[in-house]
Amino acid sequence: MSRYLFALGRVAVRRRWWVLVVWIVLLVGAICFAAGTGGKTNDNFTVPGTESQDAVSLLRQRMPTFSGAQMQVVFATPGLAKVTDQQVRTEIEQTMTGLQGLPQVAVVVDPFQAKAVSPDQRVALGTVQFSVSAGEVGGDTLDGVDRLAAPAREAGLDVQFSGAVYPGFTAEIPHTPELLGIVAAFVILLITFGAVVAAGLPIITALVGVGIGLTGILGVAAFVDVPSAATSLALMLGLSCGIDYALFILSRHRHHIVLGMAASEAIPLAVGTAGSSVVFAAITVIIALCGLTVAGIPFLTVMGLTAAGAVLVAMLVALTLLPALLGFAGDTVAKFISPPLHPGKAEEVARIAAYEPERTAGHAWGRFVTRFRIPLLVLGIAILVAAAIPATRMDLGLPSGATQPEKSTARKAYDLVSRSFGPGFNGPLLVVTDLSKATGPDAAQTLIGRLQQEPDVAAVQPAASGNGLVLIQVVPKTGPNDSATTDLVNRLRDDRDRIESGTGATYLVGGTTAANIDTSKRLAGALPIFLAVVVGLALLLLTIAFRTILVPLTSIVGFILSVFAALGAQVAVFQWGWGASLFDVNKAQTLSFLPIITLAIIFGLSSDYQIFVVSRIKEEYTRTADAIASVQNGVAHSARVVTAAALIMFGVFVAFTTTDNPIVKPLAFTLAIGVLFDAFIVRLTLVPAVMALIGNRMWYHPRWFAHYIPDLDIEGAELERRFARDTEAEVPQGITEPS
Repeated sequence: MSRYLFALGRVAVRRRWWVLVVWIVLLVGAICFAAGTGGKTNDNFTVPGTESQDAVSLLRQRMPTFSGAQMQVVFATPGLAKVTDQQVRTEIEQTMTGLQGLPQVAVVVDPFQAKAVSPDQRVALGTVQFSVSAGEVGGDTLDGVDRLAAPAREAGLDVQFSGAVYPGFTAEIPHTPELLGIVAAFVILLITFGAVVAAGLPIITALVGVGIGLTGILGVAAFVDVPSAATSLALMLGLSCGIDYALFILSRHRHHIVLGMAASEAIPLAVGTAGSSVVFAAITVIIALCGLTVAGIPFLTVMGLTAAGAVLVAMLVALTLLPALLGFAGDTVAKFISPPLHPGKAEEVARIAAYEPERTAGHAWGRFVTRFRIPLLVLGIAILVAAAIPATRMDLGLPSGATQPEKSTARKAYDLVSRSFGPGFNGPLLVVTDLSKATGPDAAQTLIGRLQQEPDVAAVQPAASGNGLVLIQVVPKTGPNDSATTDLVNRLRDDRDRIESGTGATYLVGGTTAANIDTSKRLAGALPIFLAVVVGLALLLLTIAFRTILVPLTSIVGFILSVFAALGAQVAVFQWGWGASLFDVNKAQTLSFLPIITLAIIFGLSSDYQIFVVSRIKEEYTRTADAIASVQNGVAHSARVVTAAALIMFGVFVAFTTTDNPIVKPLAFTLAIGVLFDAFIVRLTLVPAVMALIGNRMWYHPRWFAHYIPDLDIEGAELERRFARDTEAEVPQGITEPS
C-alpha cells in the first residue's frame, strides 16, 4: 500500500495545479448542488416494524388527516385573570380559529370544546393536528402560527408551544462551535509545529473537506430524509478527522524537511508512510459509521452514512490536496516562529525531535511507561472502570420538552402543562382502535372503560372517529420519559387480548411517546449486534494491518474500556446531574441513540490513535528487534502528534457542548471525554505498557498466517528502506545536525 500512496503523493506534487483546480471545482459543484436542489434537513423519525409505526400506517390508510404531527398550544393568564373570563376566552378562541385557516393544518381542537382547562382555570390547552409529518410542515405555516399568537400575547396572555412540531422546533445551531473549534485547533497546531504555514494548512484542507461534505449532505437532503443532527455529526467528524489526518501526514513531512530532505522528496514519502496509517484509520471510522445500518432505523442509518461520507472526503483531501498544497508551500513549513519569551524555542524543539528523539518529552514518557508498566496498568484500568460504573444505570430515551433549555417555548409549555394538568398530558398515548369487526355498537365505550381502569392512567377520552377507526387518547399519570409510562405502554400491549376480549375491536398503541419508547427499545436491542459486527470487521482489518492478533485485541479491549468510561461520565452528568450547573445541562434520560453512535465514533477514532502509535512502534521494532526500546522510541515519535490530534478532537467536540441542542450537547460531551480517555490513558499509557510487558511475543504470528496475509507495510518501513537505497538525502547549506 505504501508504494501506491507514495506514487499518489508524487503525482499530487507534480500536478499540484490540477489537483487544486479539481478540488475547487468539487467544492463549487457541491455548493451549487445544495443550492440547486434546495435540500433541507428534517426530523422525520420513523422506526419500521414497531407498533407505533404500524399505527401511523393504519391512520394513513384510513384516516390520513390524523396521521401527521401534532402541536400543543398552551395559554396561561397573568395575575388573577382566568382563561374563562369572556375577554380572555375570546382571544383564545380567535387564535385557535385563525390556526384552522393555515395551510397543512387538518384539525384544530379548541381548549373549551375539549374541556382542556386547568382546575384553577389559569391554563388552557389547545391542539393542532397537521396533515403532514413534522419534517414536512412548512416554515410559512409555522411563521403563521407565531403571527396568529401575537394578538393574544399582546393582550397579556402567555402563549407557548410544544409537541412534535412548533415554531422554532428546529432552531439552527449557531456557527460559534465550529469557529471555536477551528481557533482551538490552530492554536494547538501552532504550538505543535511552531510554524504558521504548517499550522494553517491542516485547517485549510479540513475546511475544504467539510465544505464539500456538508453541502453534499444538504443536496442529498432534497431526496431523502436527513435528520438535523446529521449535519452536526458530519461537521464534528469532518473537521476533527480532516485536521487530524492532515496532521499525521504533515508531521512526517516536516520531520523529513528538518532532516534536510528536499520538499519534492519529503512529500510523497510522508504520504507513503503516514498516509498508510491515515487510510486504515479512516477505513475503520467509515466501517464503524456504516455499521449503524444494523439498527434498522432510517434516521440513524442516514446519520451514519452521511458522517462516513464526510470522513471519506477528509481522507481523500489529506491524501491529495494536502500534498499539492505542501508542494506550493515548499520549505516554508519549517519557517519557525520565534516567541518573544523563548526565541528560537520552536526550531530547537523540532530539531531535537528529528535528530535526538531520546531527549524529547515523548521518549521520557515512554521510558516512564515501560519502567512502571504494571502499576500504570492497574491504575489506568481502575480509573476507566470507575468512570464506567454509572453506565450500568443508563436509562435510554428521546428528548422531550423537559430536556429543552429553560428559555425555550417547549420547556415553558411542558412546565405549564405539568403544573396545571399533570406530567402525562405532555405525552398522551394515541390508541388507534379498529372497529371494522366489532361485535356491537358499544365496543369503543367498552374499550375506553377498560383503559380507564388501568393503573397509572390519568384520563381516557375519544379524540376522533371515521372510516371504522376510533382514536382514543390515553393520558398517563407520569411524564413521557418516566419509566412508569414505559411500563404502561408495555402493559397495554401485553394485555391486549384481555382488554379487547368480547368487543371484536383491535387496537394499536401509538403516538409520539410510544414511538420514542419503541425507538429506545429497538436501539437497545441493536447495540450488541452492532458491537459484534463492527468489532469483528475491525478486528479483521487491524489483524491484516499489523499481521498479529495481539495488537488488535489490545486495541479492542482498550476501546471497550474508554467508550464505557465515556458513557459513564455522560450518565453521571446528563442523567444524574453531577455538575449539571457547571455544564449548563438539564437532568434527562440518556439519548437512546447516543450509545450506539458513541460506540461507532470512538471506536473509529481510537483506531486512529492505535494505528499511528503502534505503527511507529512496529517500525522501530522492525529496525531494532528490541521490544522495550521500540516502545520507547515509537512513543517518542508519536506522542506529540497524537497529543495534538487528541486535543484538537477534544477542542472541536467541547466547542459543540456550548449549544443548547439536547441531542448535540450530550453527544459532543461524550465524544470529548471519550477522546481524552482513549488517547491519553489507553493509547499512550495502557497499550505501550502492555506491549512492554508482553515483549517480543506481541509481534508473534504463525507461519501459515504470514503465508496467507499480505504485508501491507502500513508503517512504511519497506518504503523508507527502498527510498534510502535510491536516494541519499543531502543537508542544505546552513543546516547542520546538532552535536
